[in-house]
Amino acid sequence: MAALQNRLILITGASRGVGAAIARACANAGGDVLVHYARNRAQAEAVAAALGPRCAGLIAADLAEPDAAGALWAAAVKTAGRTPDALVLNHGIFEGAGVAAGEADWRANWARTLQVNLTSCADLARLAARDWLPGTGSGSGGTLLAIASRAAHRGDDADHASYAASKAGLIALIKTLARAHAGQGLLAYAIAPGWVDTDMALSDPQARARAEADIPLGRMADADEIGALAALLLSGACASATGATFDLNGASYVR
Repeated sequence: MAALQNRLILITGASRGVGAAIARACANAGGDVLVHYARNRAQAEAVAAALGPRCAGLIAADLAEPDAAGALWAAAVKTAGRTPDALVLNHGIFEGAGVAAGEADWRANWARTLQVNLTSCADLARLAARDWLPGTGSGSGGTLLAIASRAAHRGDDADHASYAASKAGLIALIKTLARAHAGQGLLAYAIAPGWVDTDMALSDPQARARAEADIPLGRMADADEIGALAALLLSGACASATGATFDLNGASYVR
């Protein structure tokens, strides 16, 4: 079992779905969790209640705003009274615009998707690394975990090229930081799920059946499966895997 005692973990997008599952897994492993949410405080408070004393605080930030990452990191340090030991980049949006969209809509979709799914993650990762590395910070090291997507490897549907590109960029960010800073105590991993059975999954029974027919395992991943893997990676139990991306897609994409 993963052990996260005395570890402080900031999890973005932790008010529901995969983020909430990661928060639960970290708390169950003894970690203290900072719960980030964008707008729905009621959902975030429900997650906090489930975590009990393992919840180190709630922090709101709209990461579509260019300056939000800096404010979020500063708020995390202030709320907890210390720098987080780990950062889970779980937030993201899935908004569509295909090639038939107007130029303004196409560009707006790309700008917003890249800002939320990639640039804000890079900004947060930079701030965390700065505080963890020798020379610019404490030198104590830390752990980054990014929740990417199967789409980063195989692409997505016609309306979500920006989403696939953002997740591919996120994996490249993790690889680069792992290669650059492993010797200084910074570990970095990515998890690339396929379909996950959350409230964001397909609600139409026929569409869901088509999606599951594409999964050799026969079902969508459970969010708690991602939580379990996340807690293991954050524990440092397999540090030599730094830089790696872990696929959880029921063999729907094998590479």
